[in-house]
Amino acid sequence: MTVETLVSERYAEGAQERQEALCCPVDYDASLLKILPQEIIERDYGCGDPSRYVEAGDVVLDLGSGGGKICYMAAQIVGDKGAVIGVDMTDEMLELARSYQGEMASKLGSDRVDFKKGYIQDLSLDVEAMEQFLKDNPVDDLQSLQRLDQWKAQQKANTPLITDDSVSLVVSNCVLNLVAQSDRAQMLQEVFRVLKPGGRVAISDIVCDETVPDHLQQDAELWSGCISGAFQEKEFVQAFLDAGFVGVSYDKWEAEPWQVVEGIEFRSVTLVATKPASSGLIDAGQAVLYRGPFASVEDDLGNRFSRGDRTAVSKRTFELLTQGIYEEHFIGMQPAQPTDNGCFCKPAGTLRAPSETKGGNHQGGEESSGCC
Repeated sequence: MTVETLVSERYAEGAQERQEALCCPVDYDASLLKILPQEIIERDYGCGDPSRYVEAGDVVLDLGSGGGKICYMAAQIVGDKGAVIGVDMTDEMLELARSYQGEMASKLGSDRVDFKKGYIQDLSLDVEAMEQFLKDNPVDDLQSLQRLDQWKAQQKANTPLITDDSVSLVVSNCVLNLVAQSDRAQMLQEVFRVLKPGGRVAISDIVCDETVPDHLQQDAELWSGCISGAFQEKEFVQAFLDAGFVGVSYDKWEAEPWQVVEGIEFRSVTLVATKPASSGLIDAGQAVLYRGPFASVEDDLGNRFSRGDRTAVSKRTFELLTQGIYEEHFIGMQPAQPTDNGCFCKPAGTLRAPSETKGGNHQGGEESSGCC
């Protein structure tokens, strides 16, 4: 039995009757729960509240959306200018989430939530479309198998389930640990693909303090229960760095473990990260000043910042460090007049003379009209 089948079967049961072992206590924003159907609240399984990272106007993608609780919470925050997409592979969960779409659209004032059937490690593949194709074109020999492979390649290229650079925030609530080890690198590459440059992730999941031994990983009950498939705490961070994310950090860390199995502690965390832009490596005359409290820091792009120094940065790095999770740590400094000095080729840690930003806006993380 595959990991996908095992997980789907257990969560199909969870869609019909609440499974206490599939979740740990979470303090959700009660104001966002008021309009949710009680059935969705009761059939929800998670270990955190990634909806707290949603902003007005966001296009949110919820990986493993289940009965739709986080999606419907996020929909209240994004407003009419935003949208929410839930992806899940379990029919029973999708049925539960979709059964309330009309009611929730009426309460929200617009239909801004969409639920899609798919695998979170392959966000290009439209599973419902594939199921219809298989119904019309059964696979019973090598030729029909090749025909399916060709159809999948065309569908993923021409009409992907989630398109490139289309999402501003990816969230997930205790789902990534359910994906097979062999599929995890591809899963995070897919998350990176669908995010817009500057897009964020907020992933609530279970991590462990030691590597889970093979005999526990082979335990079907522990795996589908979000335990033996947990990422080791350092490996979880590294996996996002390897996928190309920056600013990877633990924003939430439960001091007390959720469970302890054979001396290994399993606890709830929320990891946040950002997809950097691939463009904007120009010298616009900007600088940032690292506030402290450390003597110096280095970011995931190799830039170095000493406390109190006006450090020259590219337009891309300036925009990255003056918003989101970085903004409380840096003061952004604009030149008095918009400038384009061509490619930013300065060595890391190069200082910007005060005269270059004298008279320009100094910002503590807020957008500046002088930003080119």
